[in-house]
Amino acid sequence: MGFEIKSGIKVLVVGDVMVDHYIYGNCNRISPEAPVPVVEITREAYTLGGAGNVLKNLIAYQCHANIATVVGHDDNAAIVLNELAENGLTNAGVVKDANRCTIMKTRVLVTNHQLIRLDREISTPLSAEKEQEILAYFKKEVPGYDLVLVSDYNKGMLTPGLLSGIFAICRQLGITTIVDPKGTDFSKYKGLNIIKPNRKEAVIASGINITNTESLTAACQKLQEITDCDSVVITMSEEGIAMYTAGQLTIIPTKALGVVDVTGAGDTVLASLGVAIASGYSLYDACNFANHAAAVVVSKVGSATATLEEVNSQIF
Repeated sequence: MGFEIKSGIKVLVVGDVMVDHYIYGNCNRISPEAPVPVVEITREAYTLGGAGNVLKNLIAYQCHANIATVVGHDDNAAIVLNELAENGLTNAGVVKDANRCTIMKTRVLVTNHQLIRLDREISTPLSAEKEQEILAYFKKEVPGYDLVLVSDYNKGMLTPGLLSGIFAICRQLGITTIVDPKGTDFSKYKGLNIIKPNRKEAVIASGINITNTESLTAACQKLQEITDCDSVVITMSEEGIAMYTAGQLTIIPTKALGVVDVTGAGDTVLASLGVAIASGYSLYDACNFANHAAAVVVSKVGSATATLEEVNSQIF
């Protein structure tokens, strides 16, 4: 029978949007100028990355989704707005900030292997003025949504003040919040419902080295204590997904068969967890669904997405 996604789900993504720029080419020689490879470019592609990749995953699941984010006053901002328009989305939640640049990650790939990555970004904290601009949009729009996914890439947008405002509004409205965190201080996420770090992030934020089930449980308890969340979900690469809820730890083994590229897998897990929970599934079933979705995307090159059909075909 497989998983089913409830029709009409509305999800608002909040977080650091970026442009993923891919340069594809061939490499057959070393430069005479320096001991570096020469890449002959065959094609280029631009797509939404970061929180924008979470958005793309939601669209692949045919959800009604949109984003609240910040871009710069620059040419790359146009790429973000064009990508949103091409997916039939509005840019009402996109705040422009002259003091920032639109984040861009340029990856050079040769025969599907990444040769180098070049990042353009400014990660200073968002100004109080821009915080209020985003919160005003959020407060006005979020009552029409079923779920809020917070995608933090630690680029300065998600300040403690902005996060506090978002979680307070969602708690008041009874809207579930799921956070993909970054950084060392998870106290800024206090008031969310579910936090979803990867293993490395969980170790750093909890201060507990995860080496076995006991230390994993202790790390989850510590994160729950720091954030006052309902549940902790930790992605652990080849070891699967761990979930801690109602005082119980459960580990769901990985479903990945062939790993080609792990880029954006965390975004897929966040989106998949969200749509499954919004569809009425338990946290265990949502983690199981997300686990299978991650297995689909890591078998593809770049920040890929999975459709419901692909996930279900992976399960059965």
